[in-house]
Amino acid sequence: MKKVAIIGAGLLGRVTALNLLENEDVELTIYEKAGYDGEEAAASTAAGMLAPFAELETAESVILDHGMRSIKLWPAILEKIGIPEAYQQTGSIITAHPQDQAELDRFISTLHAKVPAAEGIRTLDNRALVELEPSLKHHTQAYHLYAEGQVNSAMFIEASTKYLLDHPRVTWYENHPVDEGLSDVDTFNAVHGTDFDWVFDTRGLGAKADMPDLRGVRGEVFWLDAPEVDISRPTRLMHPRYKIYIVPRANHRFVIGATEIESEDDSPMSVRSSLELLSAVYSMHPSFAEARIVKTKTDCRPSLEDNLPRIEQHKGFTRINGLYRHGYLLTPAIVEEALNTGIRRGA
Repeated sequence: MKKVAIIGAGLLGRVTALNLLENEDVELTIYEKAGYDGEEAAASTAAGMLAPFAELETAESVILDHGMRSIKLWPAILEKIGIPEAYQQTGSIITAHPQDQAELDRFISTLHAKVPAAEGIRTLDNRALVELEPSLKHHTQAYHLYAEGQVNSAMFIEASTKYLLDHPRVTWYENHPVDEGLSDVDTFNAVHGTDFDWVFDTRGLGAKADMPDLRGVRGEVFWLDAPEVDISRPTRLMHPRYKIYIVPRANHRFVIGATEIESEDDSPMSVRSSLELLSAVYSMHPSFAEARIVKTKTDCRPSLEDNLPRIEQHKGFTRINGLYRHGYLLTPAIVEEALNTGIRRGA
């Protein structure tokens, strides 16, 4: 039996665990600095968008490649933990108000330059848009990125917690931070008196002492109940200063957020941010005026200087970090790559 430790039970740690458990000869020990529920992980704040085309505007082509691979991998992961309904792939909508049409045009021009033959991008006039999303009838033009989708992040966190806690080959220690000996497996075992064959470091911002160029990028979301709104796909509103996303959940609940705020501040949302987000979502659909605010969440996502993920392999040791705002989009593909170049090859 191969003994493996995972340090950090956020999104990366959980998907790594689920992959490793496919091998019946693996026994896992998970160390998490917070609770089992994952409420302190960036993954619980994320909207779970699988948007490789939309992110390509400001990202490298590796984001598209890994994102498309992850879109193929997510259904099996969710099926494994009993929630296939947490996956949706009906595309996403990109639109803008008339006064911001230049932002939308620039965005699409960038995508056309990066994606051969505009693959995955469909132009929508008002009639075509209304056929897809009747609630967006006030918008004259939009684009349907039809290969994109989403994972219900709240469902994933809850179901993966139960699956891993119930698994006979998993030992999970909550409220158990581990910050020492994270360089190779021999050092880790010597420091902690353990006998692991492999160690995975998936601590996110917790690894900052070991990764000097690691920084946090703030994410802010509202959860709204809006019974009179029927948007069924993730929808982005282009704006000169920020990009707002609306991600639907069951029973007319919506996750509302902005894609990027360069700050490591994880304090509650400011009045200014709240007003900007809520004003923007109200401008998308007037019925959001009567929506009820269920909760707000803020968190900082681990990011590196190039905003690309990094895999570090040492003797019996793998560190994965820097997924920026692409956690759900990239994690399955990045974990697959890390395993194929590390523990599965015995590196």
